[in-house]
Amino acid sequence: MSRPPVARENVLDAFESILIDKGERFATMDATAKAAGVSKGGLLYHFASKQALEEGLLARLDLLVQEDLDAIASAKEGVVAYFLRSSTTSGTPVDRAIVAATRLAQGGDAAANASLRGIREQWADLIRPHVRDATALDLVLLVSDGLYYNAALDGSGVAGPVPQASDLEALIALVKVAARD
Repeated sequence: MSRPPVARENVLDAFESILIDKGERFATMDATAKAAGVSKGGLLYHFASKQALEEGLLARLDLLVQEDLDAIASAKEGVVAYFLRSSTTSGTPVDRAIVAATRLAQGGDAAANASLRGIREQWADLIRPHVRDATALDLVLLVSDGLYYNAALDGSGVAGPVPQASDLEALIALVKVAARD
């Protein structure tokens, strides 16, 4: 598959950053063009409307999630351990795309809502064979949510700290034991 044009990716990067930093209301076509350093015509060449720009962002998210799923599935440490460990990272391309899609969903975007629900279902489908039952799956997903929440807010004083090194290893081991038969 060929790489998308750099200007198109720069526009998506700018749109994503505005969504993350300022929210959906500020992510206008004009603001995106300005942040990307392109003319309005340059933006329209790649994305004919705001809906097309949103669709482009969600398509990017789909590709990044597929890469994430592949990494989880092939992790030497195991699916559950890798999934939980990767829940403590923020600022990665997939994380940024998820946060941007969340901002769209918060603004009422049905496609973003569906995309985010679909991601969760894909993660669940991948993890399900590695846990004993639906309750164990919920445990893994909810611990992941808590780790992600704390990592995303780390340093803001709002959430508790992300477990570090041996504490994270102990948490992962505990969840793995609880999630298996």
